[in-house]
Amino acid sequence: MAVTNISFARSTLIMLTIGVLILLGIVASTIWLVAESRARFDNVVVARNIRSNSADLLSTMQDAETGQRGYLLSQEDSFLEPYKTALATLAARKEALARSVENSPKFAARLPELRRLITLKTGELNHTLELASTGKVAEAIEILRAGAGQRSMDSIRELLSSFMVESELDLQRGIEEQSNATAALQRATIVGAIAIVAVLGGAIFIIFQHVRDLSTARSEVELLNTNLEERVTERTEDLIRANQEIQRFAYIVTHDLRAPLVNIMGFTSELEASLKAIQTYILTDGEPLTEEDAKLARIAASEDLPEAISFIRSSTKKMDGLINAILKISRDGRRELKPEPIDLKALLEVSAASINHQIIELEGKVEISERMPKITTDRLSLEQIFGNLFDNAVKYASPDRPLELSIRGYSDGRKFIGVEVSDNGRGISADDLERVFELFRRSGQQDKPGEGIGLAHVRSLVRNLGGDISVKSTIGKGSTFVLRLPSDLTKVLGV
Repeated sequence: MAVTNISFARSTLIMLTIGVLILLGIVASTIWLVAESRARFDNVVVARNIRSNSADLLSTMQDAETGQRGYLLSQEDSFLEPYKTALATLAARKEALARSVENSPKFAARLPELRRLITLKTGELNHTLELASTGKVAEAIEILRAGAGQRSMDSIRELLSSFMVESELDLQRGIEEQSNATAALQRATIVGAIAIVAVLGGAIFIIFQHVRDLSTARSEVELLNTNLEERVTERTEDLIRANQEIQRFAYIVTHDLRAPLVNIMGFTSELEASLKAIQTYILTDGEPLTEEDAKLARIAASEDLPEAISFIRSSTKKMDGLINAILKISRDGRRELKPEPIDLKALLEVSAASINHQIIELEGKVEISERMPKITTDRLSLEQIFGNLFDNAVKYASPDRPLELSIRGYSDGRKFIGVEVSDNGRGISADDLERVFELFRRSGQQDKPGEGIGLAHVRSLVRNLGGDISVKSTIGKGSTFVLRLPSDLTKVLGV
């Protein structure tokens, strides 16, 4: 859960950082594009003003020239109105044009020449009109025909026309740049919006994923709680069963070990009685013996003593076997398990090969299924388990038919595997199905030597591996031993 929270916090911080950077990028680009757009707009305004003021100044000059020529030709005072109006606004028009070009070097450089030409033209206009007003119309017309004024006017017209053409080009270029800047601003806004939507989508995805992880974690915790309750129940049952087995084991040990001890104690009394008879015979100190004393001494030496010693020897031998069997099972519980991946089919084939000569003698056969589940466990324990089960099948084979021994493996859930070892032997009665796994207990007809520790040893080994064993059987038809083992012992041991 802590890792999930850290990951969520890290992802959220990253998305927040990305979002802030995108917003800063959008703001910066917007400010820059707005500034560029404003500069382009200012250029457009300047170009428009230059064009407008150039046109106004040219119109003023043309109005003044028209009024001059009309008056010289007609001597009508009405033609002087346009002239006077033009001259009245001429200064303002020149000043307006000068202001509009003051930040445009290419126009400002030509402004002095324009002023010079306007001065020449206005001088020519004023001089001719003064001549005409004093009756020297012919002289005024002669000056007009000389063309000096016309050339000045043509130069003014050409210069102002160039102003208008160039300012028009600047205006068109400014409008185009303004349009491009606006389009760039629009694109930046769209890209920024898409980026913001992407970041928002990423944030929503991260939140959704975190919520999903939390839900998964909650489900896992609930499952773990359920499994924990099940494991507690299982462990409680195991403890109860182990306690019952300890009680049975204590009873069996005390009962089976007590019997030889009772025999030894009884025959020790026999030894004492026999010893008295012999002592009476030997320790006479020269006194005469009766025929009865001699007879008892001979019986004690030839019969009673050998019999007592024989029974004591057999009882101690039995006790030694019982103690060795207990130690054998005890050593299994103390031995360190070494889990490793095992090819179960190969291990079964090796175990079956070790009893192959006995199988042949019984005209029997062993069948091992081709598919065996994977298992990681202690190899030695597994070899001893199947070795004992195979020996048990051979020992209790039915004399009426050839032995058939089959082994089948399968998966038993996610964490366990099952192995069934079936034979067609004598079978086990229903009353003895659990008894056969008890120490020093045997069932059925006992025509084979043994101490009753084989299947107890098998169950001890299986439980040491974290599994269990049971048996299904029918008298006269055979038995099936069912093993349930963890598929991975390392997870059971926590290594």
